[in-house]
Amino acid sequence: MAGVEIAILLFDGITALDAVGPYEVLAMVPGAQVRFVATERGAKRTARQAALALVADHTLSEIPRPDVILVPGGPGEAEARRNPEVLSWLRQAHETSRWTTSVCTGALTLAAAGFLDGVDATTHWSSMDDLAALGANPVTERVVVRGKVITAAGVSAGIDMALRLAQLEAGDDVAMAIQLILEYDPQPPFDAGSPAKAPAHVMEMVMDRSRRRSG
Repeated sequence: MAGVEIAILLFDGITALDAVGPYEVLAMVPGAQVRFVATERGAKRTARQAALALVADHTLSEIPRPDVILVPGGPGEAEARRNPEVLSWLRQAHETSRWTTSVCTGALTLAAAGFLDGVDATTHWSSMDDLAALGANPVTERVVVRGKVITAAGVSAGIDMALRLAQLEAGDDVAMAIQLILEYDPQPPFDAGSPAKAPAHVMEMVMDRSRRRSG
């Protein structure tokens, strides 16, 4: 991946791990240059309590043709998806990108830009219907590679996606070395990480919380 420029889109209302997880992986690929980009330079506040900020050092126009595009998700994704400047940049950058990727609801932005029409893709489990409404073919895989477009499911799946991208660009050994350095060896205390596995009462708890937020 020598000399490869990676642009990670930032916006207010981002889910931090969607961007930071892949960053920690991709920043260790030899020769990779990771850029945080946004419509305007400066701090972009995360969705949860706005307690954390990620900083965009570059505007979109300053990084017009990155080799890799990464679009995170989060509550603020809906506004980013409706922003003509964001969509225009994505369409232009996608023409020459080597890989165009998303994490979580970032797939909805890729779909809005027209990259996922009739294409298998994934996103957070709660947004599968939205993804379908935007023309994609939702699948429940954790990471989906279709041509040069790679989509990852919710939040933590971004790390898996980034390791897959590192493998595709730099080979198995480099990807495994990064995984080892990060000690990425998940052993969660519960097997409740998807709707198919979570207890029914926990699923209802999450859905009720979502209804209160949107109400």
